[in-house]
Amino acid sequence: MRLAFFDTKPYDREVFEPVLKDAGIETVYYDTRICEDDCILAKDCDAVCVFVNDDVNRKVIDTIAEYGVKVIALRCAGFNNVDYKYANAKGIKVVRVPAYSPYAVAEHAMALLQTLNRKIHKAYIRTRDFNFSLNGLTGFDLHGKTVGVIGTGKIGRVFIDICKGFGMKVIAYDKFPAEGSGIDYRPLEEIYKEADIISFHCPLTDETLHMFNRGTINRVKEGVVIINTSRGALIDAEALLLGIRERKIGGACLDVYEEEAGYFYEDQSGKIIDDDTLSRLISMPNVIVTSHQAFLTREALANIASTTVKNLIDIDSKGISENEVK
Repeated sequence: MRLAFFDTKPYDREVFEPVLKDAGIETVYYDTRICEDDCILAKDCDAVCVFVNDDVNRKVIDTIAEYGVKVIALRCAGFNNVDYKYANAKGIKVVRVPAYSPYAVAEHAMALLQTLNRKIHKAYIRTRDFNFSLNGLTGFDLHGKTVGVIGTGKIGRVFIDICKGFGMKVIAYDKFPAEGSGIDYRPLEEIYKEADIISFHCPLTDETLHMFNRGTINRVKEGVVIINTSRGALIDAEALLLGIRERKIGGACLDVYEEEAGYFYEDQSGKIIDDDTLSRLISMPNVIVTSHQAFLTREALANIASTTVKNLIDIDSKGISENEVK
């Protein structure tokens, strides 16, 4: 099997290269994301490996199908960036990594909350300048607060366990509740009304697109803190910004952003950011943004690499994979 590996970062190559070599998969690595203009790089390859911000649309699928590509291997859990139904119709199988480390993402969500709440990032900068003033660093106890968890898959349930360890009251919403889990499920409207903190851990679908919008922001508890380590487009960013400016939203912890594709994973320092909404969110004193790094642990990367390679081998040898997107 010959594989075209797109949007390669140094940590990708470090982890993937030995695993792919051991599996006998000949791999060519490209820094660029897959797009209509760069599909030629997949010529004579059996498969392509892509990440969350690669836009695998119909034109891309048509082109790589002509080049003989039979597999699109996502090295992530989400697959909203791939027109998988069209790919299937063109005879291309789509595989993903449904679970790599729920602990990595859940722990990062809590780290964001703790950092924003206790102003760790501001204290760090101050003490580097030997400024030991405590003014403006007041936070609040997590103990006793109500956290609303939207999405109770593996990541959501790990986050729930972490929150319970802090002595927080947990209420949750999921379209498909986990039976026998003991989770206190509530209607979504009740989550918005009662939660002091709301954390999103659900996939991006047509149904969940902008599920947190101007209308829902008007119904949340005043001063609520929003956490999103899932997919940026779950939240209407402009509505979130307006809610923050109106003091309805008390803070936002964002590892994802709905228009992140042109900015995240790259060094944008020294450049003018054309996205005014992103620029204003980052400038807010009660907003913390990280660059879609919640997954980035050694354990998660190792699991992503091993599962991706297994997916490729299974498709090549058996024609099927347990992680196919259909």
